[in-house]
Amino acid sequence: MKYSKYSAVIVGSGIAGLYAALKIEQQSNLSDGILVVTKSDFGQSNSLYAQGGIVGVMKENKSDSTASHISDTIKAGAGLSEFNAVKYISENSDTVIKDLLKFGVEFDRDENNNLCFTREAAHSVRRILHCGGDATGRMIELALCQKVQENANIDIYEHTTAVELIVNSKKECRGLIVFNDNTQEYETIYSPAVILATGGIGQLYRYTTNPIGATGDGIALAYRAGAVLQDMEFVQFHPTALAIDGEENRFLISEAVRGEGAKLCDIHGNEFMGKYDERKELAPRDIVTRANFNEMIENNVDNVYLNATCIDSEKLKKRFPTISKKCLENGIDIAHDFIPVAPAAHYFMGGVKTNLNGETSLKGLYAIGETSSTGLHGANRLASNSLLECVVCAYSVAQYLKSVELKTPKQIDEEIKSVIDKYIDEDVILDYVDVGSLKEKIQNIMWDNVGILRSEKTLLNALEELNKLKEEFLRPYKCLSKEEYELKNMLTVAGLIAFCALQRKESRGAHYRLDYPNLNEECIHSHITKEEGVPDFVK
Repeated sequence: MKYSKYSAVIVGSGIAGLYAALKIEQQSNLSDGILVVTKSDFGQSNSLYAQGGIVGVMKENKSDSTASHISDTIKAGAGLSEFNAVKYISENSDTVIKDLLKFGVEFDRDENNNLCFTREAAHSVRRILHCGGDATGRMIELALCQKVQENANIDIYEHTTAVELIVNSKKECRGLIVFNDNTQEYETIYSPAVILATGGIGQLYRYTTNPIGATGDGIALAYRAGAVLQDMEFVQFHPTALAIDGEENRFLISEAVRGEGAKLCDIHGNEFMGKYDERKELAPRDIVTRANFNEMIENNVDNVYLNATCIDSEKLKKRFPTISKKCLENGIDIAHDFIPVAPAAHYFMGGVKTNLNGETSLKGLYAIGETSSTGLHGANRLASNSLLECVVCAYSVAQYLKSVELKTPKQIDEEIKSVIDKYIDEDVILDYVDVGSLKEKIQNIMWDNVGILRSEKTLLNALEELNKLKEEFLRPYKCLSKEEYELKNMLTVAGLIAFCALQRKESRGAHYRLDYPNLNEECIHSHITKEEGVPDFVK
């Protein structure tokens, strides 16, 4: 086995991970450099799929204020947003947006070179910045990728999967073990700072807007290492994914389309959102999602429709070029045709519990972006707060690490040695596993039982079925491929979501229980760790 050391290791090459690498590199006390580990091609991430934009409470936007943004975020969060987290992230949005400009991110501007702002659901004013019309995530990602690749102090491991965190007897993270899918070799990397930025969990569900790599890896790694997880039951389903299956996921029809005036309707053009909420199409995502889902059930159809024909055709083409192109590829001219849409798993509000410095419950382990749970989103994320959280918390962890002596550990104890030895053992013989079939079973179990509408019956059924799958996938630690490690992580995270959803006996935000339809004011954040004695299938 190969051994190496770095002052900081970042797992994930999305916007959170890339921005963190660049900001940490600006320090002067990094004797061993920085490593970015990605299990796919560099820059392939969920960030590429973010369309609508990024919240920016900018000083030049006189109609907006941090107080207004804080209020909107807390209302959308259904009582679980942490005020201090919301306030901190909102107040730092102007700083990080202007810093992104220095890294080459080009936000859309009007004819007078002023930043363009749009509005999305549950926002009281126009405060969403965007790039390339509807390619915000892609444009930010590509700009940061270029800067990281140009930086001589940042190394990149591609096609390399983080398989286990190494934690000593004092519960301190001292690095990680990675697996190179091309060479089939393991490597132990020692580091005083491991930052998880691995994104979300969308691939646990049959229908999702997330790419194939969104398998909850960082959350599973942190859980197995003993870190505290928070609010694992809160999965956000986006109300408007294009109701045409792709190879890996369903294409997102950004909320910004409704922000510009598009209406939800049935096949005959009858609008229905007025039945569900006075804010209609601009109600919070959980409300719009359940409205769409209810219409589909009541009318026994596979989708509803988004009518964007009321928006000027030239504006549609300029503001939503990516969506226009994708729809046209499927025979839909959004200037003249209704867009078939249906809900799909989109974002995870739960994750590894952190403070605003990205610190987890384990010293030396940090988490940022969708992998983390800062308390910003509460029970239901406000549109376009996700990219903002990514960059503010990446900026924050870099600021915090300035005060930390980032020297790699010189000694390892028996606890760490025993972990490493498991991966050195060459005598492990593993039977073939049909990963594709098991993954599809997980996705069906989660969609049918732990989806938009839940109950004790469906959640218990999910736990039982997931336990059966665990018995088909006997991999206590070593796996044969990246795909097997992803499947292992999916089983872990799926079990945790179902278990925590069973414990929350209320309906709040994105978590809706048919048997407990009302909000319970006494229910607050949920926390779970490996040591708490949860069922075997999530260990």
